[in-house]
Formats: sequence, structure tokens, C-alpha cells
Amino acid sequence: MEAAAEPLRSVRRLSRVLLFLSQCYILSGDGSLNLEHSQPLAQSIKDPGPTRTFTVVPRAAENKLLSHLTESTEIPPYVMKCPSNGLCSRLPADCIECATNFSCTYGKPVTFDCTVKPSVTCVDQDLHPQRNFIINMTCRFCWQLPETDYECTNSTSCMTVACPRQRYPANCTVRDHVHCLGNRTFPKLLYCNWTGGYKWSTALALSITLGGFGADRFYLGQWREGLGKLFSFGGLGIWTLIDVLLIGVGYVGPADGSLYI
Repeated sequence: MEAAAEPLRSVRRLSRVLLFLSQCYILSGDGSLNLEHSQPLAQSIKDPGPTRTFTVVPRAAENKLLSHLTESTEIPPYVMKCPSNGLCSRLPADCIECATNFSCTYGKPVTFDCTVKPSVTCVDQDLHPQRNFIINMTCRFCWQLPETDYECTNSTSCMTVACPRQRYPANCTVRDHVHCLGNRTFPKLLYCNWTGGYKWSTALALSITLGGFGADRFYLGQWREGLGKLFSFGGLGIWTLIDVLLIGVGYVGPADGSLYI
């Protein structure tokens, strides 16, 4: 029995020696390499790195910001009419704002305090920048101005040669350099005064020379009367004489209702 137990004891002693040697190997530093290599890996996994913060802007706030930036950089449309660095007193009416007073006496000279609108630059008589100034004008409303001070729309659908003379409703706008009280755009009834290119001298010459064949009526666009004169030989001369008188005084005009040139 003792002879059989002796090899078992030798194996146990050998295993203890191997265990002791392995511990010494680890403690000597050669076995710590695995730990040193594993620490940076663990650290790289745990370290999240520098953090970044993102701010979410609501859609309504973003639209409001964009509209504000657009308004701040947008040029007002009236700036195109305003000369840069010119005299403030000569600026068009669309470039200034005046404290008008409707209680002034019609037709009398009056002065008003005015201020240039934003984005408009002007100077005084000494070429110094100016914002507030005084203008001199005549006390009257815009619709009371003479016809040379405003422009109106034309109509080609009314008869200029009629009795009584026809009028048409037009929209009129005051010229830029003219100052007045009230609205600068106003409606007004005007006489028909458009032309289609017909010449009075040509119509009269045709009536005298070829009126018996209705050439004057054909020229004016009145083909029914022209056919009547053609087949009646000018009404045996009587119609021809009457047309010469009517065209001469301007009573008979173009068929489209326009004026002679």
C-alpha cells in the first residue's frame, strides 16, 4: 500500500511546485503585460469622449426668424423713386411723410413739416444729411390740380364725336414731383379724346375729290354710307356737298369714335 501511495505524493508535490513557479512568474512583471494591454481597451470603451449639444428650434420660431431677416434686408419699393443724396425739398411725394393740415385756405401758399421715409437719404442746401425739413406748396386737394399735374387712364370704347360729348370714368395719379392734399390716386370723369390714326385733312380731300364715289366714308370706316353714296352717285351730288361741309366742320368723324389726328 505504501509503495502504491508514493507516486501519488510525488505528483502532488510536483503540482505544488508548478503552482508556486507560476505565481512567481506573474508577480515578477512578465505576467502583468496582459493587464497593461487590457486597461487602455477598457478605458477606451468607458470614455465617451467630448459631448456635443444640439438645440432643436421649433418650426414657428424658425419661420419668424426667417421672416424677420427677410424684412430687415428687403428694400422698400419706394426707394427706387428716391434719388440718393439729393435735396430733401425736391424728393418725390412717395419718399416723404408730411404732417398736412386740411384746414388751410384753398389756393393759398402753405408750409408743412416733413420727414424722409426709412432707407432714404437726402441733404439740405449746405449738403449736410437731413431727416426733417419743410416744404412749400399750394393748399388744394389732388383732384383739384390742373390736368398737367396728373396722368389718367385712356378709354378706347367711347365716342369722341357725339352730341353731347361723351365722358368716361378714369383713374388718375398725381405726378411724382407734385405735392397736394388727400389721396394721390383718384377717379375722374374725362371727355373721350383718343385717336385711331385718321387724318382730318385726308378725309376732307377725299370728300372733295372722290366724295361722289363714297371714298371719304370708306376711309372713315363707314362702309354702309360709302356703299349708299357709291350706288347713288353721291346722292346726285347733294350728299357729296353735305359731306364736304360735315367733314369740314368736324361733325362727321371716324366710325370707331376716335378723334382726328
